Amino acid sequence: MKVERAMHIYSSKDTFPVHLEGRPVWIENIDEDNGMATVQIGSDPLNTHTVAVDRLSEPEDRDQRG
Repeated sequence: MKVERAMHIYSSKDTFPVHLEGRPVWIENIDEDNGMATVQIGSDPLNTHTVAVDRLSEPEDRDQRG
């Protein structure tokens, strides 16, 4: 995923499915300058990781790309 798309998802009022290595995640924060994202894995708010944005993906069947 590109940083611009991650920023769009993060700032949107809509919900978009995002995955990290096949696991659903919720974007908590984006470090635009460094291309990093803090994500919550699954439904546990304490299970957060900071990863490169390019490791994030959307399911292939998404038709809308912001």
